[in-house]
Amino acid sequence: MKRFYLALLATSLLPINGMKAQQTADQVLGKAIAFHDPNGNWRSLNTIFTVVMTTPEKPTRTSTIKVDFPHNSFNLKVEQGGDTYTYNLNGENCTITLNGSENISKADAEKFRLDCKRGDFMKNYYTYLYGLPMKLKDPGTLLDPKVQKKTFKGKEYLVLKVTYDAEVGTDDWYFYFDPKSYALEVYQFYHDEAKNDGEYILLEGLEDINGIKMPKTRAWYVNKDNKYLGTDTLEKSSK
Repeated sequence: MKRFYLALLATSLLPINGMKAQQTADQVLGKAIAFHDPNGNWRSLNTIFTVVMTTPEKPTRTSTIKVDFPHNSFNLKVEQGGDTYTYNLNGENCTITLNGSENISKADAEKFRLDCKRGDFMKNYYTYLYGLPMKLKDPGTLLDPKVQKKTFKGKEYLVLKVTYDAEVGTDDWYFYFDPKSYALEVYQFYHDEAKNDGEYILLEGLEDINGIKMPKTRAWYVNKDNKYLGTDTLEKSSK
């Protein structure tokens, strides 16, 4: 009789109708990181890759990015409309060139927005977006413990909400993961969610960069009216 009651108790503790126990946000994020960076290469990344950006009514922009995390180095070369500028950030040192020269006029610096503050912004921009979802482990990142389920563009996703400490960022972000592979396929941000402002980004395809599965293409749209903004295409660099 005792064995019968123990068996009955064990059965009563099983998920109803075979449903899986709800995953935590940390569990989903862990599985997503395991998919995109299975060997834990992100933090020691030392590589070069190219991003080609196409935007309606603007010339194509080609950005060659070199990151060397072990030596705290970031280099960006941008080619657009016949002009080329570079940012070279090594620790606290910053150098900028325009068409091969460090002698940049004030007018050109304003035209191309060339200053070290902008260089630091570009470093954070590229390493954040191409470092997802690994970057969601960074200090100052506030991961909502609840995993949401949302249907976006006809597909159901596991969705994680992220906010940030005030000194890190002020936007609200949502990250959409395939429920089977845990691949990151969409992300979305709002400056003020009540106003439905901000943008969403559709990710398609994967490119292997030093053992990390990064999105091959990123197409940007406005949340409010679905206006298309542009597409970034990731390419392995031959340099």
